Amino acid sequence: MKKKLRLIIYILGLLFALQTALPGYINSSFIGQFVPEKIIGILYTISSIIAIVCLTFAPRLLRKIGNYSMILILSIMSIVSLLILAFNQSIYFILPIFIIYLTIHVIVALNFDILLEEQSSDKKTGNIRGLYLTISNLAWVVSPLIVGILLTNGDYWKVYGLASLTVIPAIILLSYYFKNFKDPVYINTPFWKTLKKLFKLKNIYKIFAINTLLQFFYSWMVIYTPIYLHKYIGLDWQTIGLIFTIMLLPFVFFQLPLGILADKKFGEKEILNIAIVILGITTITLSFITTNTVWVWATLLFITRIGASSINIMSETYFFKKVDAKDSDIISFFRMAKPIAYIFGPTLASLTIFLIDFRYIFLVLGIIMLTGLRYSLTIEDTL
Repeated sequence: MKKKLRLIIYILGLLFALQTALPGYINSSFIGQFVPEKIIGILYTISSIIAIVCLTFAPRLLRKIGNYSMILILSIMSIVSLLILAFNQSIYFILPIFIIYLTIHVIVALNFDILLEEQSSDKKTGNIRGLYLTISNLAWVVSPLIVGILLTNGDYWKVYGLASLTVIPAIILLSYYFKNFKDPVYINTPFWKTLKKLFKLKNIYKIFAINTLLQFFYSWMVIYTPIYLHKYIGLDWQTIGLIFTIMLLPFVFFQLPLGILADKKFGEKEILNIAIVILGITTITLSFITTNTVWVWATLLFITRIGASSINIMSETYFFKKVDAKDSDIISFFRMAKPIAYIFGPTLASLTIFLIDFRYIFLVLGIIMLTGLRYSLTIEDTL
């Protein structure tokens, strides 16, 4: 039964990833129609602050209404948000709904962690998490191609409309298979006590720091790479869609085999060290590429994602070997890595753009990524 439920969770993960991935790389350009580029990062920052507050209270909410009800409510909110973004042109609706939409998928990640952790065993964490991430990341691979086709006339509404439709089958599957989901007894520790607890668990703290740096990387790349390639390099959306599809292939090719290797052969430490070096150096290189040649950008961005996908699966595998589903306080904190990164990431990126040429944000970002070696080199391996 656990295998069957894991399969359903994998499918649910794919469907929810689609509703995030389809608009993922055009969100900044879409919102750029309503506000200046330098304001876009602030919207992500506001969303992240709200997400942190929500994740802080998530264990309490889980104890009251349960994981199933929480996912169901968030799913309905997601559909409504996407439809408003698709068909409403008022800035007074678009901006707050955009913030809500960004916040929802951060919280849903916690709900899926709990579902999957209840069907997992520590000995197979790398395998299970690797397969879950691989299937979910298929959404990010196919989405740029789909978006490139849909945006031939700049019709953003088509993208948000299609994203809303992907949530409907997810709700049906969720209702059929998890309506009677038995919640564990969630640990509900106050925020500051959880923070102190995290600092005491040194290895979990280090993997949390590495995950935060990875989310910091995403916060810059998701917002500013499409703008840079479209506005400054001069590539059209179909070309950018092709580049992004190639760029994201490592998330499909490498995460499952690396997860299995982490379970059986190497542990996570060695792979983390190599991945951080790859990510940092190739990101720095992007600042010095001014050509609009497609294969150059596709190749370099592909290599950055070899590093990012490896860090992603290693941090997930390591963390979930150390916690159980009942540890909702620590899992909530782990999922705060993304909103924390999206507070400081866009803010620092906006400051960087003010001070130096746009293209040098990649140089700054690459240097920041290399600081992750401070944590990966000292973490205690699981094998």
